[in-house]
Amino acid sequence: MKHEEWKEQIKWGLTAFSVLAAVSLVYIVASNFYLVEQNFAIFLQILMPIIYGAVLAYLMSPVYNVVVSVLGKAYHSLFRKEASHRFLGFFGTVASLLFLFLLTSGLVSMLIPELTKSVLSLYFSLPDTINRSYNNLTVILEKFPDIRPYVEKTYEEVSRFFVGTTDSTQTIFSHLQNLATFFTNGIWSTLTIVKNILIGLIVMVYLLNMKDLLRRQFRKLLFALFSRKKAKEIIEELQYVHRVFGGFILGKIIDSAIIGVITFFVLSIMKMPYTLLVSVIVGVTNVIPFFGPFIGAIPCFFLILLTSPVQSLYFAITILIIQQIDGNIIGPKVLGDSTGLSSFWVLFSILLFGGLFGFVGMIIAVPFWAVILNTLRRSADKRLRKKALPVSSAEYEDFEKMAKEVSPEKVHGE
Repeated sequence: MKHEEWKEQIKWGLTAFSVLAAVSLVYIVASNFYLVEQNFAIFLQILMPIIYGAVLAYLMSPVYNVVVSVLGKAYHSLFRKEASHRFLGFFGTVASLLFLFLLTSGLVSMLIPELTKSVLSLYFSLPDTINRSYNNLTVILEKFPDIRPYVEKTYEEVSRFFVGTTDSTQTIFSHLQNLATFFTNGIWSTLTIVKNILIGLIVMVYLLNMKDLLRRQFRKLLFALFSRKKAKEIIEELQYVHRVFGGFILGKIIDSAIIGVITFFVLSIMKMPYTLLVSVIVGVTNVIPFFGPFIGAIPCFFLILLTSPVQSLYFAITILIIQQIDGNIIGPKVLGDSTGLSSFWVLFSILLFGGLFGFVGMIIAVPFWAVILNTLRRSADKRLRKKALPVSSAEYEDFEKMAKEVSPEKVHGE
């Protein structure tokens, strides 16, 4: 047997083995999906401090880079030599930690007292509000006696939940046990989050000072594993991912903060109840594209509705106006065309990744899907150029014409 034929058989044998192994792996994962999901959740929980640190390092990287750049230029102009990386990294790290501390402490000191006051006011006033709303509703339902029993049953359930009225001592004890369990789990979860954040800060410090080294090592590994052309393509693709994710996430945070501040000032002028609480909810949920304004506005509408139906109507109109301003003026100015996705793909990506990964999935859906579509587009364009076909979508209106051989001179981009 010739050497070339033997190599060809080995190649096809390895290909068949890889396909069978991949099919077997997919079958095992699908058959034990619940166990895989559980183990993945445990693995993710273990890595949570690293994830926190990586996210914080990514968000604080612009602060670190600015401080290092400015301080490096100042040092060079004063001493006519380059500053050491360790010296610049130290001050960049301190500046990043200081910025993060000032930002967090400022938000906490400003928001927590007001939010606590709003939540406590809502909790203590809610039973009276429910009673008052029920009395008003009773007057209206006198004209519709058929549906009155259903309304009364709903009222009793809501009152029992918030007021806690019950005739059974055993039920009271059960509620107290549930309440104790709730607070115990809440305290444990809070301590876990605090622990993860503290470890994440340490990870952030390491990553900020190692990011240049890690980037060089990763590029070195790519050139070792792939050809020069392929490694260059991978690096360019990762740079595109960084631009899309960085531009979108940072821009969305700034946009949401602006919307939260605008909402707070407008609602304060209108004397709305729970102004700060509503503004925080609207600002936070605005991070989610497309559905965010509705996710934040709907519960806030019902919250204000319990206090004043008229004000809830004014609130709905106000939020609609603010969101229109955001979608047509503020959002495009802050975000620009950072993803290039159409409205349909934005909706599709949010539904898909939101269903798979929940709240976090809805936030990363748009940039992640933009990266996927861009990768597919570039791959398709590359294959079309090899076939001497045009890459412009408009050229494929007449498929019978495109089925014929196309001369290389007609190949052009969009």
